[in-house]
Amino acid sequence: MNRFFCFIAVVSLLTIHQSSSAEEGMWIPLLLNKNIEQMQKMGWKLSAEEIYSINHSSLKDAIVKFGGGCTGEVVSPNGLLLTNHHCGFGVIQRHSSLEHDYLTDGYWAGTMEQELPNPGLTVTFLVRMVDVTSQVLEGVSNTISEEERESIISKNSKSISEKAIEGTHYSAKVIPYFHGNQYYLYVTEIFKDIRFVGAPPSGIGKFGGDTDNWMWPRHTGDFSVFRIYADSNNLPAEYSKDNVPYKPKHFFPISLEGYKEGDFTLLFGNPGSTQEYLPSFAVDLIAFKENPVKIGLRQKRLNVIGYSMDTSRLVRIQYASKHAGIANYWKKMIGETRGITRANGVAKKKAFESDFQKWANEKDNANGYSEILPLFETLYNELYPIDMAYTFLREAGMASEVFSLATNAQQLINAAVDEKISSEEVQKQEETLLKTSRGFYKNYQPLIDQMITTEMLQEMQKNMAKEYLPDIFVTIEKKYKGDIQAYTEKLFATSLFTDSNRLYHFLGDFKRKSARKLSSDPAYLLGQSILTAYRNDILPKMRMIDSRIDSLQRVYMLALMAMEPDRQFYPDANSTMRVCFGKVDGFEPSDGVKYNYFTTARGILEKEDSTVYDYAVDPRLKDLIASADYGKYADKDGKLHVAFISTIHSTGGNSGAPVLNGNGELIGINFDRNWEGTMSDLMYDPDQCRNIVLDIRYLLFILDKYAGAGWLVEEMDIR
Repeated sequence: MNRFFCFIAVVSLLTIHQSSSAEEGMWIPLLLNKNIEQMQKMGWKLSAEEIYSINHSSLKDAIVKFGGGCTGEVVSPNGLLLTNHHCGFGVIQRHSSLEHDYLTDGYWAGTMEQELPNPGLTVTFLVRMVDVTSQVLEGVSNTISEEERESIISKNSKSISEKAIEGTHYSAKVIPYFHGNQYYLYVTEIFKDIRFVGAPPSGIGKFGGDTDNWMWPRHTGDFSVFRIYADSNNLPAEYSKDNVPYKPKHFFPISLEGYKEGDFTLLFGNPGSTQEYLPSFAVDLIAFKENPVKIGLRQKRLNVIGYSMDTSRLVRIQYASKHAGIANYWKKMIGETRGITRANGVAKKKAFESDFQKWANEKDNANGYSEILPLFETLYNELYPIDMAYTFLREAGMASEVFSLATNAQQLINAAVDEKISSEEVQKQEETLLKTSRGFYKNYQPLIDQMITTEMLQEMQKNMAKEYLPDIFVTIEKKYKGDIQAYTEKLFATSLFTDSNRLYHFLGDFKRKSARKLSSDPAYLLGQSILTAYRNDILPKMRMIDSRIDSLQRVYMLALMAMEPDRQFYPDANSTMRVCFGKVDGFEPSDGVKYNYFTTARGILEKEDSTVYDYAVDPRLKDLIASADYGKYADKDGKLHVAFISTIHSTGGNSGAPVLNGNGELIGINFDRNWEGTMSDLMYDPDQCRNIVLDIRYLLFILDKYAGAGWLVEEMDIR
């Protein structure tokens, strides 16, 4: 393996190209000069400088990373921000209660004074990005180990980041591209006073629910509205009633002109993660080994939560966000595996690898490239059993909610038993656990957690390799004769953590010696057993093999570029800002079936089913649609368009991202992919991969006609 590390030294001399087929790719904004000619041929009217610039305002200045993962866009001179309903879902849920059920009923601020603060929510603007590959790799040579390499890169990256923001309020981070063959410095500005302005009821914002998730045709009004606030100097500040609406460098004008099939579309967002350059062995592991296990485990959790939500309004509010989080990637993984199967993806990878091996044997054996694929095969075979154990621990062992709360007690226990730590610090840790527990119990039902914990432990007992099972299973075998249900019944009946009153009473009278009882609590012991297996038995082996795979993948990336020197490569998504483009287009998911490229409000009434929560239609919306009272938001065909699809290559993190027409005007908000196209994280298929976009006219219709929030529409530049 060590011979492959020698290729790293030449990477600073490498010019990494961008581009690919017309629709595929997630492009670095700084390098769009390489793509702009192709974009303009497809219908783009602006320059690369108008998309990304550090010298004057550009489109990038209206894009934010919303919270930790989604994208949002500024649409007014007063910092008004649009993103998806599912991106704001956690915020909406936290503001909801039985008295004010904003999830079910929606919320609309009538004035700026009614906009609701959200502690902890941030939005992040990109200030600039810089290629710092040569600086990051300074000191890296072909004679050092992988550990030394990572140490040098980490030290250099830290120095570069710190120097870049000296004397400013900005943040900075160096991020690797092309599996560590290139590095960029990202300088960002983070705003911390973000207020909730409004969102439609879930019957609009989540219409179709989990049934329609990842599906086309779609009729979901998936949006929510926020506002960025700043201090009097227009700079980031913590929440204060004295803060004022942020004045952006750029905000998106909105077009009511619509689109037609074949029209150019551009998406500007922060895609989370793709793995387009993996070898066939990795794709096979993900699609046909990992995914089926994860899908099965998540299905069991969803069954328990879904049944409980259907029988209790309180549980529906408490568990709505949790259910959505579990279901989202459950369904995505199903579609991903189906897509890889349908496209014969592993076989296609193998066919390409056959050509690569032939080229490496004939042309580049001196560089050792001919050894890459055999080494990949060996490493992925070694990884498989450990990866399966890792999957069970993450998806089943850590699925218990009380697991997360109980493991939070570790710091309090450590402080209490350490005589060197002051009583004040112990009290501080006690207060931290108490604060955490209050947030936890707000959305917690012990019976639901008990049923899930029981099922997940049973699945681990039946299917996990014995050598990797946490030692709690030895206890279950000895004390409960292997009866998981008997074990969990006792745990939930006696644990401090499964009952808020028990825990609050205990913490209210906490003394240092109380740590003994805490450390012997059954929920705490379960958590420690799972974490010990995870940290001691699984992670070290995983990291060792993953490190070797990562090193080999870095070399494989160089080899691919050497094999195809005229190809313009795009980097995998890594939660940094990218430009993606394509065209409005329908698709044919199967023989004899052809999908149109847009949906209309008529489809909402066609899907209506008052007996099914996900398909109940709000009476007011129903009346508006029935009377065709669409106003200026109707298309030229007289219909109210709800959503459309295009060939843009997208992934998670692009949720909430603006979709623009050729003039740089906002025509929609990206919110999903089609089920057939979820494979695009591993392989892009131009015939099947589509991004799903909320038509901006439907959003405006809901704001104006349905919600009566015309004051928000008046802020926007409507064209």
